[in-house]
Amino acid sequence: MLIDRLRHSLIVSCQPVPQGPMDTAECVVAFALAALAGGAGGLRVESVEYVKAVRARTAAPIIGIVKEDRSDTAVRITPLVEQAQALADAGADIVAFDATRRPRPASVASLIAAIKDRGRLTMADCSDIEDARQAMAAGVDIVGSTLSGYTGGPEPAGPDFELIAAMRELTPYVMAEGRLRSPEQAAEAMRRGAWCVTIGSAITRTEHATAWFREAIDNAVAVPEPVLAIDIGGTKMSAAIVSGAEVEDEVVIPTDRDAGPDAWVAVLAERLARHTRAARSIAAAVSGLAVDGRWSPMNPGTLNVPPDYPLAARLSEAFSLPAVIANDAQAAAWGEYRFGAGRGADMAFLTISTGIGGGLVLDGRPRLGIAGHFGILRGPTNGAAPLEDEVSGRWIAAEAKRAGHTQDAAGVFAAAGRGEAWADAIITASARKVALLCQDIKLALDPARIVMGGGIGLAPGFIERVRVALPDLGSRLRPELVPAQLGVRAGLIGVADLSNRGLKR
Repeated sequence: MLIDRLRHSLIVSCQPVPQGPMDTAECVVAFALAALAGGAGGLRVESVEYVKAVRARTAAPIIGIVKEDRSDTAVRITPLVEQAQALADAGADIVAFDATRRPRPASVASLIAAIKDRGRLTMADCSDIEDARQAMAAGVDIVGSTLSGYTGGPEPAGPDFELIAAMRELTPYVMAEGRLRSPEQAAEAMRRGAWCVTIGSAITRTEHATAWFREAIDNAVAVPEPVLAIDIGGTKMSAAIVSGAEVEDEVVIPTDRDAGPDAWVAVLAERLARHTRAARSIAAAVSGLAVDGRWSPMNPGTLNVPPDYPLAARLSEAFSLPAVIANDAQAAAWGEYRFGAGRGADMAFLTISTGIGGGLVLDGRPRLGIAGHFGILRGPTNGAAPLEDEVSGRWIAAEAKRAGHTQDAAGVFAAAGRGEAWADAIITASARKVALLCQDIKLALDPARIVMGGGIGLAPGFIERVRVALPDLGSRLRPELVPAQLGVRAGLIGVADLSNRGLKR
């Protein structure tokens, strides 16, 4: 039987970067044949067209999928019965589909029935063990760890070996897939009980693999100095010793919004005195405009400071160390590009929390100055106010108060999670405006992906709501949204790396 042939096999996912230079049928076929020549036992191929092209050249087992961004659901791997049937008709031996417990246009049971009616095997791409349980109950043949880490929150750095082991308790037919980037990780997946292992980006996405090696070389030749990194935000100030992506001795201090920057610097100097022994310099990430060491507000409602406040000089005096400053979202964008979800690709970054910050990395370079200040755009509000005043955490809390509730933004999300309609309506309204902003960013700058962070951006279900609210303009015009990997530390890591790379002091 086919499933027995796949035991202990390496499956190679022949999926090029969308719209990349290798996104052609000819290249996908070449990837497939080269993988088989190297010992692959099967292939995972995206789209009906590419499945047909590969099937015409080999009899090897093919797992077929369709990826489609839709306006009505966050499910994007073979969401429709017709797509599953078309993959089977094109020659796929196994049809894989998103089996997560998210709202979906076709049930897992209906997909399984349609695929089996074509005489094909079924594979459930799961995010957790409960997805796998429900898929097994519905009659699926194979479960995969494919979507672990991709349904909300920061994307993990490595494979989900724990999920692979847990799935093995349910069934022997476990496909290990997702963030497996080395032979050692593939071997560990087998040791955890996988029936077979799928490798994708490490083999067939040249852009991604090249970026990993480029990053490793950069890190090897540029040993980072330890930096005292500080992130001054509207609700708290964070600080830590940062070397590369390593964060140590982190301290969090509430921001006294009314005290002003001189008082903030004094508090930081008092609380962080012991950190100066380990640091060679100071780098501060701040909301607003940061140019030549001077800090100015872009939206005083987020955090009010005097125009052209000489923050770098004040920090240098207080700590007796050289100091630089950068916009917090631009710093976080650089952190995600260097060490997180944006590695190796043009990207825009959105941090949605007290306000909205943004950053851009294009052609491998951070765009500083006023670039990326998406939160102060006034077009989406018809000039009435900065966009962040109608989207961010402050707005969510204000809307709750207007509706007669005292919750802050976190409380509103909690209420929405309990099914309270008033809270759900507020969060949905915020997500719709963020979706329009993301569409505008895509149309104006065409980044490969938009990385979303911040307390609101990474709140449970928010990115899913934004994806669902995106206008249906076709896959080429639809932005790819991914959660930030570095979480609340992105600004600290990014500003420290910018300092080590010679950001002007």
